[in-house]
Amino acid sequence: MNRRHFAWAATALVALTLSTPSFAADELRVMVHSSFALPKPLLAQFEAENKVKLVILKGGDAGEMLNKLILTKAKPVADVVYGIDNTLVGKALAAGVLETTGVPNADAHLGAALAAVDYGFVNLNYDKAMVAKRAVALPKTLQDLTLPAYKNWLVTPNPATSSTGYAFLLATISSMGEAKAFEWWAQMRANGLKVVKGWSEAYYTEFARNKGAYPLVVSYATSPAAEVFYSKDKLTESPTASLNLKGGVFRQVEGVGLVKGGAQPAAALKFVEFMRSAPVQETLQTEMWMYPVHTGTPRAPVMQHAAEPTEFESPAAPLIARKGSEWVARWTKVVLK
Repeated sequence: MNRRHFAWAATALVALTLSTPSFAADELRVMVHSSFALPKPLLAQFEAENKVKLVILKGGDAGEMLNKLILTKAKPVADVVYGIDNTLVGKALAAGVLETTGVPNADAHLGAALAAVDYGFVNLNYDKAMVAKRAVALPKTLQDLTLPAYKNWLVTPNPATSSTGYAFLLATISSMGEAKAFEWWAQMRANGLKVVKGWSEAYYTEFARNKGAYPLVVSYATSPAAEVFYSKDKLTESPTASLNLKGGVFRQVEGVGLVKGGAQPAAALKFVEFMRSAPVQETLQTEMWMYPVHTGTPRAPVMQHAAEPTEFESPAAPLIARKGSEWVARWTKVVLK
């Protein structure tokens, strides 16, 4: 996904094509989104314990990944998939690319075909130094952002090309309702909203933390923790912080499941269990910057800088599947045309 990644783990990857690749009988083909990262030793341990060779197929953004599964449905290129979330599961089920039975610990937010692995929150982040320099109090509501005092404050990824931007759009609609949400987006356009293709451009080019012009960016609740974790000066306080406004926080749940027609269903089920195991649940916090689904998992110390929002939007997956494309088309007309 175009999201949350501040550094890449050194993981052996295999390029994906839309033709069916040849594979050995002991290979387990794992389709993942572009933000997947786990340490090599952990993956090697899974291979040794289960006598399989992992072939990690990076399918791009989660939406791109799902589209590749749909396009290769007749001849599946993967046995198991990680990274389909509650914004995409409805589309995946409608397309028939997932096995819908036999997955242990299936999640209520994801349906019977996926077991939850991690969760996160799309929200607003602000640059502390820029906000202090402008000497303007932080907005207390999304509606405040339409005021002249906050003109040219916010940069967002385009929901048509970014899962991060899409999740933020869904949060506004879930909270405000369609009519008021699109009225708000129109007001934001008039107040200097900056729209870019993806999260990386928004965060690393336009956001004030990285010498851009915008004090606010649509990002993740874990981004302030990542700033500390990867800081060259070994910071003890993050230079950024979350701004959790009503209607501006989306709870994302990611899952793992079996690809329908996959060649290795038994090994695929083992991988489902692996992604929910204690070592993976602990490691994913500072590799993929998500929260572990198992409540008893110890939190990485740096996650003290990634407080979880107490209020958030989480619209039902069937509603997203039914209305999502229509909402994106309407957003494009309101904000960009």
